[in-house]
Amino acid sequence: MEKVMKFLFIVLLAGTIAFVTQVFAEDAKPASPAISADDLKKALGISFYVQGGYTYNGNASDGATQSSENDLRVFDHEANSFTLDLAEIVISKDTTTVNTSGYKIKLAAGETAKWIHARGLSGAPLNQPQTGEGTDAFDLTEAYVSYLAPIGRGLRFDLGKMVTYFGAEVIEAIDNPNYSRSFLYNYATPITHTGLKMSYGFTDALSASVYVVNGWDNAEDNNTGKSLGVSIGYAPADVFSGYVNYMTGPEQDSNNHDQRTLVDLVATVKPVKPLSIILNYDDGMEEHAVASGKATWNGFAGIVKYDFNDTYSLSVRGEYFDDQDGFRTGAAQQLTEWTVTPEIRLAGGLVVRPEYRHDASNKQSFDNGTKKSQDTLALGVMYRW
Repeated sequence: MEKVMKFLFIVLLAGTIAFVTQVFAEDAKPASPAISADDLKKALGISFYVQGGYTYNGNASDGATQSSENDLRVFDHEANSFTLDLAEIVISKDTTTVNTSGYKIKLAAGETAKWIHARGLSGAPLNQPQTGEGTDAFDLTEAYVSYLAPIGRGLRFDLGKMVTYFGAEVIEAIDNPNYSRSFLYNYATPITHTGLKMSYGFTDALSASVYVVNGWDNAEDNNTGKSLGVSIGYAPADVFSGYVNYMTGPEQDSNNHDQRTLVDLVATVKPVKPLSIILNYDDGMEEHAVASGKATWNGFAGIVKYDFNDTYSLSVRGEYFDDQDGFRTGAAQQLTEWTVTPEIRLAGGLVVRPEYRHDASNKQSFDNGTKKSQDTLALGVMYRW
């Protein structure tokens, strides 16, 4: 699979270079106006994203190969090492008017790609129900087709593999306030879904989506049951937007009876233009998942971001995550963390984020099971074109 993903990267890159060469060759005629970068991106329907970083941990655990590890962290699990976190190529055509079709393909490479594989598609399968690292550094993160049917204001259908609608954070750090991800993102929610999404905007403020999918991170289903989900969004004004997300369905191998259910609430409040307050609550359960029967997990995260000007911002995140049965993290524990992330937006679109983070548990979950907390210092750099 890794060879296939490398081949796709090469083909896409070569095709892009050929197209750009042709565009600039035609644009080189004296009578033609100069083409802007935005015009080029629109013509190609393509974007690139690159992210790297370094995380220092003075009390990091030694992994199986004696590499330094930030415990209970996923994308930024490597300590005391420079990493290529993520490199992405996205090709898309959106459905902007009714009775039109579109598509989206997102290819990812790097350390992050090892953790977002859908089961049955690429790399090692996820170690359900815990997030597990694969060996393949390439991933087909999204691949779906879209159609906007001429029904009412437009009923949209998306069929294929797509990123999850749960949570306040996403895979790409540049679209989050912080460089690292919360425990909620790492352990409370899925990453991708494969199946059918139907969405409809009732008004400019109210929208809803219905999902029929294989389940959590399953490109190939591990049973014959399907998971059903719904997302309701309400954004009456710039000052507030909120989502209620829900999914239920069987997630265990060859088992269509025991249900996993997740409720996810996300709200963004902007009382004044420079200030954003993001709130996220998750409550999950799965039947007959542990020796005692039903497994439950829940947590809450709050993020405050303030833009001082066009160049500098500061984000602070605090959260609590209760994995009372050890179903998600591998140990029955209560986790807390708080993170401080300044942001510097440099000329040309380069974003730099230094970050301090403090993780704590009521169990000795850090530094090879000898400590109840860990502190990390990180520097993340990201760029999107």
